[in-house]
Amino acid sequence: FCHGVGRSGFLTAPQPKAPGGSIMYEISNYLARDILRNFGLPNISKAMIVPLCTGMSLSLTLGALRSDIDKNRQNFKNTVVVPQIDHKSLLKSIELMGFETRIIKGKIFGDAVRIPVEDIESRIDENCYAIISATSFFPPREADDIKEISKLAKKEDLVHIVINAYGVQSPEWMRIIRSAIDAGRVDAIIQSTDKNFLTPVGGALIAAPSKETISKISQAYAGRASAAPIVNFLISMLSLGISGYQKLIEEQQQNRKLLAEKLKAIADKIDEKLLDTFNPVAVALTLENLKKDQLYALGGALYNLRVTGPRVYNPKEKKFGTCCENYPTPYIVMNAAIGSKTRDITSAVERFEKAYQQITQR
Repeated sequence: FCHGVGRSGFLTAPQPKAPGGSIMYEISNYLARDILRNFGLPNISKAMIVPLCTGMSLSLTLGALRSDIDKNRQNFKNTVVVPQIDHKSLLKSIELMGFETRIIKGKIFGDAVRIPVEDIESRIDENCYAIISATSFFPPREADDIKEISKLAKKEDLVHIVINAYGVQSPEWMRIIRSAIDAGRVDAIIQSTDKNFLTPVGGALIAAPSKETISKISQAYAGRASAAPIVNFLISMLSLGISGYQKLIEEQQQNRKLLAEKLKAIADKIDEKLLDTFNPVAVALTLENLKKDQLYALGGALYNLRVTGPRVYNPKEKKFGTCCENYPTPYIVMNAAIGSKTRDITSAVERFEKAYQQITQR
């Protein structure tokens, strides 16, 4: 099973010398399609697991779908439109394929950061090849208006790729994608296997409404590939099943609610507030009452208490991460992602409160 996958640069082609691995990969891809269909995307036609992270999967997809555009160098479309997502992996994956990135700046709406579709449309010209949209990111950045972007992509004949890195665990985000597929153009949706299916890092699930799109992406892969991420996904899916994964989603929703309740209680104590943003996985809490050196110290104090997930942002020192210019307040983001337990949420919040006390009582 672990011999490898792919043959002569065709990732999903069966290998005569490794029938077991070939059958395993075929089964895994059917499971990948069915898990998405069962949990929010009944309108996809095909899916496959690739032994690449989310960013490299975006590179592969952009390269594969480039064959659909005019390759005459005089008319070569080389610009990818990106509603601002402050994540280096995304930007590097586009640059790797030789495309130019046209970033549409985020704007502040209350506590939330969004990118208006009108701003995206105004920046599209004859050089644009594709548009990237995203469901899941850290607050205050909210999901893109993927339905309207899909209509825009259809109107302008742009390749449209959705980054759904954390999104399978969220029925809300999956509904957004489903409606976008029905309303306009969505070429491919990319999910991380470790963020959604509890596997080790190194795999992604690429799905599409068109079988031909998945075939193109499969044929664009150079060489053969490691079977390890596929084996990990298969083991995870067989051990969980539909009912097991549904239970994990329900636990995640309960934990997200618990996280918000516990952070709200702390916010009331320290005269802060929760940011009013839509995010089914993460919660952000303002840190307006901390000084610059205390903001630096908070991250270290959390690390010393073995809390490694939360991110502390100070927009006055570093804008990257807020997805906009001049976000008005520092904040901390904490996640309640799939796979976490109630005790994990409770422990993390208690340690956050302890870390906060440590740095403010010095």
